Amino acid sequence: MKGIFVAKKRDGSSYYRASVTYKGKHISLGSSDSMDTASMLYEKAWAVIKDEKLTPDKYSKKFSPLSFHKFVCLANFRDNNIYIKTPIYLHRTYFSYHLDMDTELKFDLEDLFYYSSHTIQRRGNHLFVADFGLQERILARYDIPGFAVAGKDYRFVNGDPTDLRYSNVDVINPVKNIRKRKEGRDEVYNVKMHINGDWNIGSFPTHEMAVIAYNKALDEAKKHGLKSRTEILDIPDGLSHALYARIYSTIELPRKYLEYLSNFKTEKPLNTE
Repeated sequence: MKGIFVAKKRDGSSYYRASVTYKGKHISLGSSDSMDTASMLYEKAWAVIKDEKLTPDKYSKKFSPLSFHKFVCLANFRDNNIYIKTPIYLHRTYFSYHLDMDTELKFDLEDLFYYSSHTIQRRGNHLFVADFGLQERILARYDIPGFAVAGKDYRFVNGDPTDLRYSNVDVINPVKNIRKRKEGRDEVYNVKMHINGDWNIGSFPTHEMAVIAYNKALDEAKKHGLKSRTEILDIPDGLSHALYARIYSTIELPRKYLEYLSNFKTEKPLNTE
């Protein structure tokens, strides 16, 4: 039958592979032990290709055995002339990644190359991809750390957690030891260090100053023998080394914190996180 190819398993038994050739591209649809099922795969695929009204939201069980994933790929190829192996449908200014029939994730076009070659997976409420054998969190691409709490450390501007376009992801607290909060009518950035308890380093009017204060507090701790895996934070974007050094020199660490460090003695590495 057209579009159906017989193949052999290792034990010598036969199975059937279905495929279509569309716009000069050969597209595998899947395989089955049943020729009737393989034939249905072929028929359903062509039904999608021929009907422009069949967008991803129109998928239903009547298209079985064609998977929802393959349905999206075919619909996108039909409408946008680009075949993508992951379940992506292109729009004019963004693209949708259809995780399943009920979950449509929206991304900026600049991320198209990445998600065209990485399959998104979900475990509970966490989204991730497999990258060189490691699980990479989707939110890490927005510099949102793993400990971050939605609504506290980051938020979705329009309230939609499936809208992952950069303009919709507002990172409030990108560093665990720095928290943005209200003091009267002003917003400040509070810095803490955790060494046998929490030490309040102070509140600062900008995130850049808070980062520098954190670095200075960590530098001071390490001078007094604190062994920590915590790294110094990078110089904030747009801040020159000279300005960084000038701000660093003006920040005064709390007297009680310095007194504690001066009496600090231990042979064990401590975590400042």
